[in-house]
Amino acid sequence: MALQKKIALIGAGNMAEALVAGMLKAGVAKAGQLYATDILPERRTHLQGRYQIKTGSDNGEAAAWGDVLILAVEPQIIDKVIQLTAQSIKKDALIVSVAAGYQIGSLAAQLPPGTRIIRAMPNTPTSVGAGVTALAPGPGVTPKDLETARTIFESVGTVATIEERLLDAVTGLSGSGPAYAYLIIEALADGGVKAGLPRQTAQLLAAQTLLGAARMVIEGGEHPTVLKDRVASPGGTTIAGLRRLEEGRLRATLINAVEAASKRSKELGAAPRS
Repeated sequence: MALQKKIALIGAGNMAEALVAGMLKAGVAKAGQLYATDILPERRTHLQGRYQIKTGSDNGEAAAWGDVLILAVEPQIIDKVIQLTAQSIKKDALIVSVAAGYQIGSLAAQLPPGTRIIRAMPNTPTSVGAGVTALAPGPGVTPKDLETARTIFESVGTVATIEERLLDAVTGLSGSGPAYAYLIIEALADGGVKAGLPRQTAQLLAAQTLLGAARMVIEGGEHPTVLKDRVASPGGTTIAGLRRLEEGRLRATLINAVEAASKRSKELGAAPRS
């Protein structure tokens, strides 16, 4: 769905670039509808040259221009960004923040009453159009606002809508999850090498196996247990491997990893900002 809105991105780092590329490729927006700002001249030059969008260094100008304002900056500088742009933001603009750990209430306290805010938690595979983003709408956000945000982030992957209080759990699962998957891919590839496969072949087989398994869960709609049991024939190779995974407590370790990352996310969100 094409949006008939001007979209300003404050911060032109990797996440902003992924969104720009995704929106243009999906036809969500045309280049003339996008404006990205950054303090680094090389980032502005890169985005303008590659995507032919408007770029600049004046956040206030971008805020006054955009119907949707995406805050794609680090949480430690978002206070400064808001202080310099709050007076320029359009009265009816929708604010979408991807600043990790920065709560809607903290943003709302620095903006005019009634400002509509959505927090977004995307993960790094958005850079290849295979990400997942959790959206948490704040007070006053309308279904149309949420549809706008979904359209933007669906251009780079899948979207789920949740309550803001669950975003720390999202961070522990899908935010940190790609790192867990990379570790699993690396370990599977090492196992293949140990069994005699060339490194490059083993890595390809491991990565594609995880990709294919994930697609079967998502597209088939069956529970992972059902799919697992379908592969594990009686007395076969798979059940022998699964037994070793259970002995190594892989299941419990992954659960604990998500729990630990979620807890750390909550701690960082509660930490005072300088």
